[in-house]
Amino acid sequence: MPRLLGVEIPNNKRIAYALRYIYGIGPTRADQIVETLGIDPSLRSHELKEEHMNQISEIIVKKQWMIEGDLRRDIAGNLKRLQAIQCYRGLRHRRGLPVRGQRTNTNARTRKGARKTVGVISKR
Repeated sequence: MPRLLGVEIPNNKRIAYALRYIYGIGPTRADQIVETLGIDPSLRSHELKEEHMNQISEIIVKKQWMIEGDLRRDIAGNLKRLQAIQCYRGLRHRRGLPVRGQRTNTNARTRKGARKTVGVISKR
């Protein structure tokens, strides 16, 4: 498996798809990297040469894209800031409820988790 910026990317995937395994690089940025370097889009990641790997790293550093640990730390810091100032969004994050105005009476099972039953359910 090729290792790029501390992340092992899968062997037998096209390079544009393999780059998405790096946290912070999505479809648009992966396509930008492939276009900028002029790499054949049908090239598989195990066929990459060492010089291509170095060029990909240089592009990410030169464009100052936040990836992996730095990006995760930044997002966590933003959530902690919202919770510290006790704004509405911070309170919703803390309680594990939907943040962006969705209804919670019926849906929101993804954020709230499985239903919690209060009473005893007896089978007769």
